[in-house]
Order: sequence, then structure tokens, then C-alpha cells
Amino acid sequence: MGIVGAGTMGSGIAQVAAQAGAQVHVFDARDGAAQGAVDRIRSDLDRLATKGRLPADAAQAAAARLRVAPDLQAFHACDLVIEAIVEDLPAKRTLFKTLEGICGQETAFASNTSSISITAIAAALARPERVLGLHFFNPAPILPLVEVVSGHLSDLALLERAEAAIRAWGKTPVRCASTPGFIVNRVARPFYGEALRVLEVGAADAATIDLVLREAGGFKMGAFELLDLIGLDVNLAVSKSVWNAFFQDSRYRPSFLQEEMVAAGLFGRKSGRGFYRYPEGPPDPPASPFGPSPSQVQYLTESDALDPLVDRIKAAGIKVQSRKEDDPFGAGMLRVGNATVALTDGRTAAQIAYEEELTNVVTLDLARDFATTRRVALARGEDTTTAALADAVGLFRALGIEVSVIDDVPGMIVARTLAMLANEAADAVLQRVATAEAVDTAMKLGVNHPEGPLETADRLGLTLINTILTHMQGHTGDNRYRQSLLLQRKVWCGNEFR
Repeated sequence: MGIVGAGTMGSGIAQVAAQAGAQVHVFDARDGAAQGAVDRIRSDLDRLATKGRLPADAAQAAAARLRVAPDLQAFHACDLVIEAIVEDLPAKRTLFKTLEGICGQETAFASNTSSISITAIAAALARPERVLGLHFFNPAPILPLVEVVSGHLSDLALLERAEAAIRAWGKTPVRCASTPGFIVNRVARPFYGEALRVLEVGAADAATIDLVLREAGGFKMGAFELLDLIGLDVNLAVSKSVWNAFFQDSRYRPSFLQEEMVAAGLFGRKSGRGFYRYPEGPPDPPASPFGPSPSQVQYLTESDALDPLVDRIKAAGIKVQSRKEDDPFGAGMLRVGNATVALTDGRTAAQIAYEEELTNVVTLDLARDFATTRRVALARGEDTTTAALADAVGLFRALGIEVSVIDDVPGMIVARTLAMLANEAADAVLQRVATAEAVDTAMKLGVNHPEGPLETADRLGLTLINTILTHMQGHTGDNRYRQSLLLQRKVWCGNEFR
């Protein structure tokens, strides 16, 4: 096989293929770049052998399978050529058109693009059916996911052979159609977008939002930590690419705040400053507020999402009185002291107090798992007293759960993020980009989410997810929160995604 482009991604793919037994030819138009990449890969293989992560003979054999290609003519006998060059459509088209005149009729051409249409790349060829996408994730030798992307004219047998090859290389392929962002770069947009919107309205600072996403949302990293790691400029470029590709649909609208930070040269770790300063990183979280421990809690309206928290309250020895009345929105409410603690359904605490004729409302953000969560976020309504907020805080502190108090915003932090991830995933399934199983697999393996977004939605309840989006759209007037038709159908029919 051949690799065109000896940067980080090209080098990583070359290492994966060589370790799997392929003869790999590496070419780069920059003088010395291909040789430098091959030398680095061989050094990395030696290091893996030294650390005992790879048998010494396997490392030596993989290193021997790497070759520097002096020019594109060296690819004439390749079965597969993967390009990992600059993200530029004309450049990719020109490359494959040149290779079509060099390689045999059976050679497959694959692009590692993360955002450019495979159909558009293939259009320049006499035989566009021989082009597909093989989107690896960085670092390619470590991350297991490869999106196998089908252009409009890609040959089905070719896609099946590519999937088999990817499995033979020890990776997990997921099939998807060539639409903007494919699976991961599309479905992951709300993870950054919702955090940025919470920050932009001043509901919480970046460190608090990240803390809640990690400790209540169950994500490995917060949105702003991840943006700083990826690079704000890189992430913004992908966001703009997806936004423009979807004809500037408001669902994918980039953030003005991120645009300003990029303009200021605040790119994240690589520039020494982004949302945080480096090498310091995020600050230590502030101490949680305190409140009185309750002796009794009333379960005013029940829900599947809130039941695990109520079980935890009972296990702590706190008496629970239940009305045995289901919450129509799938959320649920508790009464503790003077506080009405309402699991967020996309409305603000002030809105719930007004519409339900309640006093001292405190909204509770979703946790991915209330049975084990280490933290929750709370928000007080406009007329909620300090004493009532303290009563709500006291309940969670009695359970050993830390508390972050944020401003009263619709959908809080975790709930709006999980709802939007599920909504985007549902639309991807509806539009035949990929199956529900493929979407969930891609999000777990590609961006290390603890669950697939559709798995999460099924578990928390599709009525609640749909309600959060409905209320947020009504509250904000923003069409980005419009509900997927597939999500609505599942709710109306009582079905699940998986």
C-alpha cells in the first residue's frame, strides 16, 4: 500500500499498516519529510519493543516493511493508496487524478479527510467508484476507530474489502455515508457548542462547566479542556466547515467567543493559553456550599431518570414520602425543606415556578448516573430564597455528592448536552448516514464517550430528552434545538433506538 502525506496522520496510518503486515511506501512532496517520518516510526517501534509493548521481532519486521517512495510512480503496484495531505479539495482531486494514471485498475484510493466530501473528491476520476474514505483518528496507532466512508458512487464490494482490511489491522470500522462531518465530527458538535453557549451567557465559568461535564456527565474531559487540547483554531475550522456544508444551519453555528479567542491567538495548549493557562491547566474546584441535612424528602412526581437518586436517598437513611404520581415530562420533582428540587426538563427554575405555581424552585441538572455521581449542578429561581437553596444543597451533601451552583439557564449543562448529542445522532440515523449501532460505536471509540448518545437517550428516557429540546427551543427561540423527526417518532410510538 501507499501513503501520501508524511505528517502526523500519515505517519500514524503507515505505522498501523506496517505493524499489521502490509508493505508500506510513504511519499511526501516536502524534501526529506517521508524519510523523517519513516525514521520516527522506526524509532517508535523500537521504543515499543523496549517497553515490552511489542515483541522485538515484530517491531523489526514492521520497520523493515516501511519504504520511502521517491515519487508517486512508486505506487504503480499498490493495492491501496491512502492520502493524508492538506484539507483542500482541489489538491486531493489532483492527487488522485495523477494516481489514476499511474496505478492499476484494481487499486483503491482512500482519503483520510475529516470534513471534505468523498463524492466531491472522486468526481475528478474516470472511475469514481474506486474512491472511499478511511478516516482514522489521532493518534492512529492508539485510537481504534476508523470511519469507512462511502461516496455516492463508491463500489459496495470495495467498501466491504476495506472494512475487512481495517479489522485485520486491529481497528474497528464503522460504515457511514459521505455527509458533512461523517459521524464523529458531526455528532460531537453539541459537546462543544452547548458548553460555549452556557459560558457565553455567563451561567458558569469554564472550569465549573468542565467540572460538571466530567463528574456529573461522565465525560473523560470537559469541553474546554478538550478544545484547548485539540486547538481552538483547529476545532473552529471544523465547526465552520460543517456549518457551511449544512448551508449555515443554526444547529451547527460556530461560537463568536471562540472566533474572538482564535483571532487573539489563544489556541489552547500549543499557544500556552486558551480557556486555561498552561502548564497550569484548569484551576482546583471551589469548595461546595453547605446546607442542613434533611430527615425527610417528598417525592412529588416520579420519573425513571430520578429513581436512582431516590434509591440513593433511601439508602442514606433519609425517609422518602412518595405521591406515586408520574411526571408528565419524564423529569420528576422532590421537596426537601423549603425547596422544590425539579430535575431539569429544559425550563428554567423561574419558568417552572411560574407555570407550575410553585415557590422556591431549584433546578437539578441531569447526571449520567445518579446512583454513582460525585457531583450535581443546581440553579435557583429568581425568587428562590437562600435558605431554600441551602436545603437543596444539604440533601446532596448528605449523600456525599459535591454541588456546583450555577445561574438559572434552560437545560442547565449536562442535560442540554446529552439531549443535543442524542438529537444529532438521531438525525444522522434518520438521514441514513449510519445505523444507530454505528453511531454509538463511533462516539465511544472516536471521542471516548462513556456511552453512545442513543444508548444514553434510551436509558434516561426519550420523553425527557424530547421535552428538554422542546422547552429549550421554546425558551430560546433558537431553531438549533428543533427535535429530530426520528426522535419524535420514537417518543410517539414508545420505541427506543437500540
